Amino acid sequence: MRATFFFILTLFCFTIIPRENVYAQEKDIIPYLKQIERGNKQIVEKEIPILQIKYPKDPSILFLKGVVTGEGQTAINIYSDVLNNYPGSRYADASTYRLYAYYYALGNYTKAKDYLDVLKAEYPQSPYLSIAKRNVPDKNSILVTGSHVGNEVIKTTPKSTEEEYKFTIQAGAFSLAGNAESLKKEFTDDGYFSVVEDKLVAGTNFHIVFIGKFVNQDDAKSFLKQINSKYNLNGVVIKLESLSDK
Repeated sequence: MRATFFFILTLFCFTIIPRENVYAQEKDIIPYLKQIERGNKQIVEKEIPILQIKYPKDPSILFLKGVVTGEGQTAINIYSDVLNNYPGSRYADASTYRLYAYYYALGNYTKAKDYLDVLKAEYPQSPYLSIAKRNVPDKNSILVTGSHVGNEVIKTTPKSTEEEYKFTIQAGAFSLAGNAESLKKEFTDDGYFSVVEDKLVAGTNFHIVFIGKFVNQDDAKSFLKQINSKYNLNGVVIKLESLSDK
């Protein structure tokens, strides 16, 4: 079975304030973004095919498609397209921020930092910078249990009987709890250990799905390849560090 990632960052207080740009022909999508903010995403979804036919090369319409898409990797591909092919468009900075937040939520801090650097260098006036300010960890996928990392809150309390387990796999980051629970159920139905925890990233609460418990990193990496292929995921290995180790 293929796991579906839902990744929609609805920071509309910033999204609906587009940057000045060189693409004067861009369609005004603020009414559509407001519709999504009011919970009418399905209405906008139905409009997307019509808008794409009417404005086939409009980066704002492309960005809007990324906002409403229900599959995370597809959204990431769309945001990358906006950033790479339309760097001067209204929502290029918003796309950059979403790429940063997605990889940060997944624990891939190397990629997250790369996109944050792009945001700082290419869009220094972007309103997203005020919510992306944080110290990105130097190492990927470090999970500090029961503690705070900047504005990020991670809630994990391993039992004493599980202290020998040092690694797990972060399989996905979801903005909707129901989607995270669906992926967890898919794992548990297949016989795998899985839990869902919350992570707050730049004001957006993500529901993170973890799978497996491993004593060493090599075992975790080996299993990661299997589940990424089996479930069409983009997971990463997470190192568990309890406060008692600090």
